[in-house]
Amino acid sequence: MTEPQTWTVIGAVIALMFGMLTIVSTLFIRVLRAEISGVRGEIGGLRGELRGEIGGLRREMIGRFDAVDEKFVAVDARFDAVNSRFDAVNMRFDSVNTKIEGLDRDVRALVKRTFGLDRGE
Repeated sequence: MTEPQTWTVIGAVIALMFGMLTIVSTLFIRVLRAEISGVRGEIGGLRGELRGEIGGLRREMIGRFDAVDEKFVAVDARFDAVNSRFDAVNMRFDSVNTKIEGLDRDVRALVKRTFGLDRGE
């Protein structure tokens, strides 16, 4: 082990090992960076595709909600029409009630005058 050639061979082997380690690690890092860039590109593509799908879903849901809103507006209009009809019927009942009260008063007056009876009122 005291020979200079042995130390030279040991130094050369160690230098080769460090050189190989450097080359392998450099190539590994390059491959790793390239793969990470590829994964980032795929993630970016998926992100864009997902945003497009969500945007399409949002537009579809807005369209459906607008259609439902229009139907509710139509139903409200029908309820308003029904309410106006009920108001008209109530007015008719009020007029009939007024006429019946007048007739009742007239009949009581006639009965009182004809029979001379007071019906307790």
